[in-house]
Amino acid sequence: MGEAISGNAACADAWSAVAATDSGTVIADGSLIGSSIESGIGSGKTVWRRDVTRYFLPVAIGALLLAFWLSPDAREIAAGVAIFLFGMLMLEDGFKLLGGGTLEKLLERATHSTPRALMFGIVSTTLLQSSSLVSVMTISFLSAGLISLISGVGIIFGANIGTTTGAWLVAGLGLKVDIAAYAMPMIAISIVLVFQKSKALRGFGYALAGLGFLFLGIHHMKEGFDAFKDQIDLTRFALSGLLGLAVYSLVGTVATVVMQSSHATMVLILTALAAGQISYDNALALAIGANIGTTITAILGSLGANFQGKRLALAHLIFNVTTAAVALVLIVPLREAVDWISDLVGIGATDYALKLAVFHTIFNVLGVALMLPLLSRLIAFLERHIVEATPDVSRPRYLNEAVDEFPQSLAIALRKEVLHLYENAAELILHGLNLHRDQVYSTNDVAALVRRSRAPLDLDIDEGYEHRVKTLYSGIVEFSTRAGNLRDEPEIAERIYALRDVASEIVQSVKSIKHLRKNILRYTVRPSGVTTELYDELRTEIARIVIEIRKLGLAEPEDRSALWLDQERAQVEKDARSTAKRVEALIRKGHLSAAAATSFLNDSGYAYGAMRDLIEAARSYYIDRDDAMAEVERILTLDEEELDEVMTAPKGLPPA
Repeated sequence: MGEAISGNAACADAWSAVAATDSGTVIADGSLIGSSIESGIGSGKTVWRRDVTRYFLPVAIGALLLAFWLSPDAREIAAGVAIFLFGMLMLEDGFKLLGGGTLEKLLERATHSTPRALMFGIVSTTLLQSSSLVSVMTISFLSAGLISLISGVGIIFGANIGTTTGAWLVAGLGLKVDIAAYAMPMIAISIVLVFQKSKALRGFGYALAGLGFLFLGIHHMKEGFDAFKDQIDLTRFALSGLLGLAVYSLVGTVATVVMQSSHATMVLILTALAAGQISYDNALALAIGANIGTTITAILGSLGANFQGKRLALAHLIFNVTTAAVALVLIVPLREAVDWISDLVGIGATDYALKLAVFHTIFNVLGVALMLPLLSRLIAFLERHIVEATPDVSRPRYLNEAVDEFPQSLAIALRKEVLHLYENAAELILHGLNLHRDQVYSTNDVAALVRRSRAPLDLDIDEGYEHRVKTLYSGIVEFSTRAGNLRDEPEIAERIYALRDVASEIVQSVKSIKHLRKNILRYTVRPSGVTTELYDELRTEIARIVIEIRKLGLAEPEDRSALWLDQERAQVEKDARSTAKRVEALIRKGHLSAAAATSFLNDSGYAYGAMRDLIEAARSYYIDRDDAMAEVERILTLDEEELDEVMTAPKGLPPA
């Protein structure tokens, strides 16, 4: 198996060439060019889809029309496949609505260990009956930075085992019971539910309709093949030996790539097998091919993802190709194992549909058993061949196409991107004040550090703002505007808009420092008496707030308190109101010229504005309003009238 991993080096080299271009924001003169989150590989995905639509779609429709003309019964098979795929889409939509983020929360918890990740993959795929949905969801959360790569790979392994349950349901129930009789009432009831206002009822309605359409699709495929065999005997195209394995594995792969659902391919194989239209040996090869073809969904999903999403898609490809190769090599002993297990559990010798389900389970479990011991080597291989590009601080790190698939990942990705924006802004703010960020974060005496920091830093603050703040903010605004339009997830949409407001406050604070920069250089590089002292006090207060916000970010969520923010806001307002009086006194004493006083009053307005914006951004970003302690703090939070009392009370006396 080690050789199997190494043998994919050529594939990984090609993949790494794709991974070298991560999605980012392209901006010129402050305007968005195209999409701020779709560049590089994202554009490649759009081109791929356009080419598919242009060339493949007419061919596919033409082939279907020709098949309909040659055989009326082919229409029922095609309709069965279409109804089945439509049912899968409705089932997925229903679980998304019904889950209300539950599935995403479970996915987050699956990061704690590989066995838990494996179990999550099995259970979620069994419930959703779609390994493709689980794969896309995993790529989405991995791209958003919510789960680790090793957990993502574990989920993919589990999803491959989970997808075998579909074959058991179809072979054990769908082909032996008149499920169409159950499908019609389910669809009828679901229509009533989907028009309800309750999200839970609508979700249940979509899920019920999806299940009904799945049953109906299986029924039509089964009926179509039963009628089809009276006209054309497809078994005459059966191939035996190695040629049959190779050809039908390829057919299974292509069929799954076209339908982008291994589950639909397996149902098609099972219904054809039950109708006697394909041989058992060829059905085994088709099932192996379907496992290879199902990787196409993960590959397509990774095109708009970051380097982590591409690593996961490559892991999926390596795992499925390796599993298929092992199954092909061991086809004879695996078939004997299927016969032995079938005899053991009472499956009839000619019940090939159930025996195919047994085979599908055996070779997927075997693949996981073989690959799990090599998991650490597989992760090292992926990290070696798909290298993380050197981070570009001017471009979004987390806002890529892959996170668009699920509302929960949208909010998580945006939250991480807003923190990225703040990190850029904090460095630019401190450098704009002629302070080194590392020195500020490590000092125990901010005021003393400010007094020592006289050397001007080599900084073009306008250029820094354009490339490190404005570019990111433009990407955040566009992403949040698009992602915030979630009719079925108002709470998440509200969080997204709140994060956009946090980003706006961060940007405003940087703009304020831009206005300050000129006089900071004028009055603090060389001592200018009381004017230098006034500007040093502003520098000290802003630096202190940045330090406290950093401490807030490093603290555990349950230890974060809004009380410090309220106290700081009160102090800022008190200092802002007292500044004018202090400047007037300095002018009367002759310590400050009128021109210098005017400049300082303007600059102090910018400085206090920056402090307010930073404090409000920290409050919105870090304080969890759903927490019980947050509710207590909300009660204790100063309202505007109390704030005025604090600021006007004589020093040392509490407000009345």
